[in-house]
Parts: sequence; structure tokens; C-alpha cells
Amino acid sequence: MGDISHREYIRWLPEGPSEPTSTIVLTSPERRFVDLRILRAPSSASSPYASDSSTDVFGDDLPLSRLDWAIAGTSTSTVRDSEDGSGRQVQVRHSRWHHWIDSRTRNAEQASDQGDMYAQDETRTLERGRMVNPATGLETEYEEMWRSEPAHDTPASLAVCVVLEFQDDAAGKRGMVVRLGQYCQGFLREGDQLTAERLKCIRGGERERDTAEGRGGSAWIIQAKIGDSEMPTDFATDFGHEAEVGDEVKVGGNFWRVVEKSGV
Repeated sequence: MGDISHREYIRWLPEGPSEPTSTIVLTSPERRFVDLRILRAPSSASSPYASDSSTDVFGDDLPLSRLDWAIAGTSTSTVRDSEDGSGRQVQVRHSRWHHWIDSRTRNAEQASDQGDMYAQDETRTLERGRMVNPATGLETEYEEMWRSEPAHDTPASLAVCVVLEFQDDAAGKRGMVVRLGQYCQGFLREGDQLTAERLKCIRGGERERDTAEGRGGSAWIIQAKIGDSEMPTDFATDFGHEAEVGDEVKVGGNFWRVVEKSGV
């Protein structure tokens, strides 16, 4: 099944936890993912749980400086038995994220990204591993707390997942869009030009304005967009329930192909 993951905090050991970003990872049932990490304003970024990434709305004209990291690719996992701090036997899921596109490097496939996942309860998972701390440039042990949100139906369809990809390696271009239930995220690299976008379907009554005006409808809103290029996010949100694997759509001069479609 697919997964909608919100990061609650990151901790660079031995420092305490904080959450400087609004981070959501959409992972399809076939394990394709788009991971977008948008930097928050400094005033709200110092403490963990500073804000709920599910309700963040940054607008559709963010500067590139607000993009902490964008990644698209596939993931794999294996499970092993281990001991927790009290000596109890627990199952640990070791996950690897294979980068296909990466905002921090044009050589995405060379990135090393893996961690051990410890279930905390029905919705929260603690990730532990080592990676380079961008603030210091040093490889450092880290912890990240992730919270899963269930995929919901939208006005046009039952909960659905659709994934589109675009690839023109001769021109240095790759892109992926994942729509999973009520969320849609896309990431496109065209040489050194980056575009990232996050949308959410807001149900009637979830916004104060809708409640005040007595409206019960729903709509897709852009929670964040960085960059000027077009991606087939409108296709994924408005017509994804009708799409079939192999379908192509031309957006911004690029031909995107539906590579995955399923219910969630």
C-alpha cells in the first residue's frame, strides 16, 4: 500500500530535536516516491512540532532558497530482528531510498540514503541512521520521527494513486509526480533548473473561510511551489482516477507517461 509520511522532527545527535522544514513524502504502492522539504520561516523552525505539515500553505511563488531538499526515486526495505534499549526483541525495517532525481546533486544515483525504521505506535516511526549534516558538512548520526496519514477519497474519486514520469537524459531532464489520495507532489530537474510543487485536496469545512461561508465543497490548493516549469499535477489531481498505465500527457513541452496507477 502507499504511504503519506510527515516528518515531525530531525535530531542531529547529540543535539536536541528540531523541525526547520515542512516535509512530506508520498510513496506509491510500487515504492516510487517524491520527498519535498520546504524550509519554514525562521520564527517557526526552532522547535519540533512547530507546525503541522498537513496544513502548511506557503504559496505558489516561493524562492529556490526555501527548498531544503527535493528527492524522487524508489525505495526498498528488509526486515530483521534486533534488540531495543531494554533488551527486548523487536523487528527493525532497514530502508534504502534510491535517488533518481536530487535537488542537491545532478548525480542522483550516487547518493547514499538508508536508515533503520523503528515502529513507535500505529502511526509513528523513528528513523535512525547516518548522513551528512548540511550545517557542518560532517557525517553525523541522526534521528527522524515520521507520522503516517491515511489516504482519503477526494470529490472526483475514491482514494487513488497515480505516478507520472518524464525522462530526457540527453537534455539533463527528469521529473516525477506522485498523487496519493488527498496529496500530490511533483519534482522536475531540467539541468540546474528545479521545480517542486505540493498540492492538497481540502475538504469543505477544513478551512475557516469555508466554514464561515457555509460551503461544503472541496478543492485542490497549492500548498507550495518553487520554480517556473509546468508539471502534470493538474492532470494527476483532476484526471488521475481516469488515467491508465502507458497514457501520455504533454505539459510544458515535455511528454510525461503514467507509470503506475492503483487504488490505495
